[in-house]
Amino acid sequence: MNSSSNKQLQIGRLHLSEFHSRNLLDIRKFRVPISPGKRSPLSLPALSFSWPLGFPFRPDPKLPRTDRSLRFLVSRCVSEKLSDPFEQGPGPNDASAPGQVAKQKDTSILKILKESNSLLPHVVLASTLLALVYPPSFTWFTTRYYAPALGFLMFAVGVNSRENDFLEAFKRPAAIFAGYVGQFVMKPLLGYFFGAISVTLLGLPPSIGAGIMLVSCVSGAQLSNYATFLTDPLMAPLSIIMTSLSTATAVFITPMLSLMLIGKRLPVDVKGMMSSIMQIVVAPIAAGLLLNRFFPVICGAIRPFLPPLSVLVTALCVGAPLALNIESVLSPFGVTILFVVIAFHLSAFIAGYVFTGLVFHKATDVKALQRTLSYETGMQSSLLALALANRFFQDPLVGVPPAISTVIMSLMGFSLVLLWTKGKQ
Repeated sequence: MNSSSNKQLQIGRLHLSEFHSRNLLDIRKFRVPISPGKRSPLSLPALSFSWPLGFPFRPDPKLPRTDRSLRFLVSRCVSEKLSDPFEQGPGPNDASAPGQVAKQKDTSILKILKESNSLLPHVVLASTLLALVYPPSFTWFTTRYYAPALGFLMFAVGVNSRENDFLEAFKRPAAIFAGYVGQFVMKPLLGYFFGAISVTLLGLPPSIGAGIMLVSCVSGAQLSNYATFLTDPLMAPLSIIMTSLSTATAVFITPMLSLMLIGKRLPVDVKGMMSSIMQIVVAPIAAGLLLNRFFPVICGAIRPFLPPLSVLVTALCVGAPLALNIESVLSPFGVTILFVVIAFHLSAFIAGYVFTGLVFHKATDVKALQRTLSYETGMQSSLLALALANRFFQDPLVGVPPAISTVIMSLMGFSLVLLWTKGKQ
């Protein structure tokens, strides 16, 4: 090679080095050792390489062709993984983009709204304490608002259900019958047991025992449907069918049971009971199902707001009966009645759970079924018992156990919601 060509080559190399120094600020060096235990069939030495960010790789002319290919491949892989984040521009998936940030904020708000049901036991407890400390905070929520409030809870269940869910629930007559047995066989027996103990062992007035027995004679509570929906949504239609059946037949069963346990036949308004079922259960659920079927866009828009509203409505349904009957609850026998009512409901929850486990132990969804029937057995329409006590008994003490039962069954039921929901997670 002549001297002129050598000078051109030197000038070219100098120009290339100046290009590197001006435009490339970072040269990263890596050393990739070849495992000594297993030699590569190419018998490659340890590979050392360097590359400038954004500049094509220059292979070492001293290496064989195979070494060059491997060296170039490794350098490309490492350069893609370790590229400087500060050199990258904002891409379409960049979380710092204003639209993405707004979307994340909207998602977090919707998540908070949807998960507000987890606060239900705490809100129920807070409403109970508030009703005890300052009753006027709930006295405005009189009994005329109670039916619409329960209807709203049933509407929330209907919005999150499908008509096929109810058709499938009707295909389980054994489970429906088991729920009926829990409502009108096991629960009245427990009511008679604790009512007799309160009079004979605890020395409470006979009217208190009659009030406890009266609570055990009424139908299931609609709050049990909502509790089931929060714990096992697929079981909500089955729970609604159980409660509706017990409520519809309560016009005949409740007077008969009250006559057997208390010795007094209580007439129940058949027309009023059927009207209550239509207003509280059938119409709201049907409206929710139709909205979900024919107007899914509207349904999807309102669905995130239903949980917090349901929590508020449930808190009102728990605090109002306690505030309206605060004098009876704070009576001289209030503390003793409180413990008796707690024992009655706790026994009913346990009895429903154990009974279902024994009967349906071979079912694939036995745990969900146990939770559902536990709610059905442990939660009943204490407000109906309170209305019957105020209307057909002259002694006001008969209404004390139903008033306390309204609060206790709600606190225990929704505490189980929190416990079982966390257990499933």
